[in-house]
Amino acid sequence: MKKSLIDARFQEAVQHFWNSRVSALADQKARGVTDAGGRGSVTANVQMRLLEKLVADTLSDLGLDATCIKTKSSIELPGYYRPEKQWDLLVVADGKLLCALEFKSQVGPSFGNNFNNRVEEAIGSASDVWIAYREGRFGKTHRPFLGYFFLLEDCPKVHNPVRVAQSHFPVDPIFEGSSYAKRYQILCERLLLERLYDTACFTIATNSDPTLIKHPSKELSFNKFISQLRGSVTSFLEGELFG
Repeated sequence: MKKSLIDARFQEAVQHFWNSRVSALADQKARGVTDAGGRGSVTANVQMRLLEKLVADTLSDLGLDATCIKTKSSIELPGYYRPEKQWDLLVVADGKLLCALEFKSQVGPSFGNNFNNRVEEAIGSASDVWIAYREGRFGKTHRPFLGYFFLLEDCPKVHNPVRVAQSHFPVDPIFEGSSYAKRYQILCERLLLERLYDTACFTIATNSDPTLIKHPSKELSFNKFISQLRGSVTSFLEGELFG
């Protein structure tokens, strides 16, 4: 799939994310259902569907059998600290785990209430998989490829400096005066630095039509995310891995 087509479909997928949230809330209101905290737009569980399809189609174009790509069912992986966890997209071929991807998001207004939860979730999911891998839960296989995608609503609040609490010890200086947007960028960069994930994408997009998309870091762009994922799957298809 050409870069221009990927860019166009990525724009469409992010727009679908926002549109599906609006549709889900409108549907709940029409049915007289109240979902505390506006979670109706979240629990619809369809926001990332076009993004998942874009990634799946990109991998299929490489020659990977579509049946190896799991996005709606059979997406559980065994863990070490828990029996299993559902991922958003898995690639399992020839009985081997090639890759596992997470697609996460954060929208307003409660950025502060959810930031630490997102951080703990990202670290915990990866740590659980790597220990399970060490313990042989995935059989005798090459190290699988983990990917983390994060979409943050672009609004003034995410760019404002956030106060840090230093009750007993000083925080890492990198966080002093940082906004939520900067904190999420640091999270993704350090997830890669510590090899918890093999690729990561950090996208900021406005809740509008058309949505305006930004990638604060080239190293965390969607194109690089896709390129690294394609490289891993290509290596498998060419017999360089999982032999």
